[in-house]
Amino acid sequence: MLSSKIEKLTDQETSVKFLKDLMAHFVKEREWEKFHTPKNLAISICLESSELLEHFQWELSNEASLSPIRLAEIGEEMADVLAYLLSLANSLNIDLSSTFQDKMRKNNVKYPADKFRGTWEKK
Repeated sequence: MLSSKIEKLTDQETSVKFLKDLMAHFVKEREWEKFHTPKNLAISICLESSELLEHFQWELSNEASLSPIRLAEIGEEMADVLAYLLSLANSLNIDLSSTFQDKMRKNNVKYPADKFRGTWEKK
């Protein structure tokens, strides 16, 4: 699996394992494992998240009206966050799918739909 020969797949066609493997291969090819410590990756996630947030700073218009160029830029920042998150999961050997499902189960208990429908306020 060479990074330069990746065919374009959609969310429906791609597994988290495939993305984690792709990220691991990218890091290994460049011999970056020594830099991809949990601390460095967590910092990188925060930094990339800030770059994503920057696209919405001072935004007054409806986000639904974002231009295709802006959406592409935002998508690239989201991909950067995802890349570091996948690399952190690899570094810590965390199964993101099962961890996400466990978290959603907890959220369903913590925020039951009948009590939180239509509101973000904690009760």
